[in-house]
Amino acid sequence: MDLSPLRVLERVKLNVDALRTMGEAGLLKPRVAVTAARSLRTWGPTLAAGYVASAQRAPHAVGIIDDEGALTFSEIDDLTNRLAIVLAGRGVAPGTPVGVLVRNSRWFSICAAALNKLGATVLYMNTGFAGPQLADVMQREGGALLLHDDEFTDAVVEHAPDLTRIVADGPDGRGEVDSVPELIATATNLQPEPPAKQGKQVILTSGTTGVPKGAARSNEGVTDLVAASALFQRVPFRVGDVHVIPAPAFHSLGNAALLMASQLSQTAVMTRKFDPLKVLQLVTEHRARAMTAVPVMLSRMVDLSEDERAGVDTSSLEAVMCSGSALPGSLAIRWMDAFGDNLHNMYGSTEVAAATVATPQDMRAAPGTAGRPLPGIAVRLYDDSDQVITDAGVDGRIFVGSALRFDGYTGGQTKPMIDGLISTGDLGSWDSDGRLYVGGRDDDMIVSGGENLYPREVEDLVADIEGVNEVAIVGVDDDVFGKRLAAFVVLDAGSDLSGDDIKAHVKANLANFKVPRSVTFLDELPRNATGKVLKRELREG
Repeated sequence: MDLSPLRVLERVKLNVDALRTMGEAGLLKPRVAVTAARSLRTWGPTLAAGYVASAQRAPHAVGIIDDEGALTFSEIDDLTNRLAIVLAGRGVAPGTPVGVLVRNSRWFSICAAALNKLGATVLYMNTGFAGPQLADVMQREGGALLLHDDEFTDAVVEHAPDLTRIVADGPDGRGEVDSVPELIATATNLQPEPPAKQGKQVILTSGTTGVPKGAARSNEGVTDLVAASALFQRVPFRVGDVHVIPAPAFHSLGNAALLMASQLSQTAVMTRKFDPLKVLQLVTEHRARAMTAVPVMLSRMVDLSEDERAGVDTSSLEAVMCSGSALPGSLAIRWMDAFGDNLHNMYGSTEVAAATVATPQDMRAAPGTAGRPLPGIAVRLYDDSDQVITDAGVDGRIFVGSALRFDGYTGGQTKPMIDGLISTGDLGSWDSDGRLYVGGRDDDMIVSGGENLYPREVEDLVADIEGVNEVAIVGVDDDVFGKRLAAFVVLDAGSDLSGDDIKAHVKANLANFKVPRSVTFLDELPRNATGKVLKRELREG
């Protein structure tokens, strides 16, 4: 550890800033701080810890609002205790891998928090999985039990018939197994004994370039004051906020938002399936101050007509966190023009957690930026010789050092590391003001006629064309050039743009070799459940 005077002073300043931020967020009030610390020591950074602490400090405050109504923190704590007692009786113990295949609802939180209270390993399953993929992942991760919404019953029974299962959101449509509500109704209200060992959370990577991998995360780093408060220093979340969370709770962004809501005694407002108008109506109805969404969700909300948005009032929104995929600069500006300067673009990954955040001021000044590194987070760019890049405008591989990074993939693999920093798998560059730009995946680079091409630059340019709603650029095989760029474009309603128009715009702004050789118009881009474009499908299309 570097104990030079300069480094010591820097660390002192980081801790002072962290304390100030936590005070502004309301986390240093004695009752808040004491209950949070006690719960974190027992269960680690989990939903269980957040709900237990919130039930102690604000038992009658509303913790969840979903399609079924509202639950107080006291009710959530009681329901999760009851379910934990039942699951313990069925063999769930510290370290037991249990799958949770549940949409955004009270049942997601209840199932996950009950498992946390037992120290189980929670496997957050992607609700967009096909049946065979679900079965493969459960088998690979050693899942001993699956808690799932009834809508997935047929897929589970067909593709994983030997899997022990419990229906999470109501009676089993087949009448074959128990359901969580039924089990809770018959359970005792005893509090389970704290686990001898805290559990882990396994978030599955998006699998946009292959098979999803399980990224395991424990509680290392949660006691690091700077790391724990870093996000709050850029995104102004507060204790007691009403927080609308349309981002899928099974994946990193939505999961982090739900975890944060539980720990800050926020009211988490969720709905099972995303509908852009409904989300805005929820913001209006509950006067939400915070929201967490992926870029495609913001796009769908911005695309609503003035007539559709009649009666919507989002003036209460002060902290909108966005992440999960690239946020085009044009979309950021459109959002802020429509709904105010409340947007915060977070860059990170399942593996490294949050790395940078672009504030509204950053995005007004430099649309498309991923912002600046968070306090206490090291973000570096390396060239192909593993040398650090500091010059502005030079592309390099992005590596991040954080106390909150993952423990490693459950299959034993890990990410490349340099100087103790872990690769995000992305390419990026700095601007002259120290803001990061993400150029795309390092494996997205294609070589066309001897030139290195990165699709993100072309995507951003095409996305700015009036009449273009969405665009994805991929590299496809070409007999002459080896690879070539192919554009897949979704137009706004009524737009009469042609492929030649799009090519001409790119040619007028970029080098000839960056002009897409083909432009295909689609009704929509293929996306996974977290909103990421499935470029593999476009390439194979």
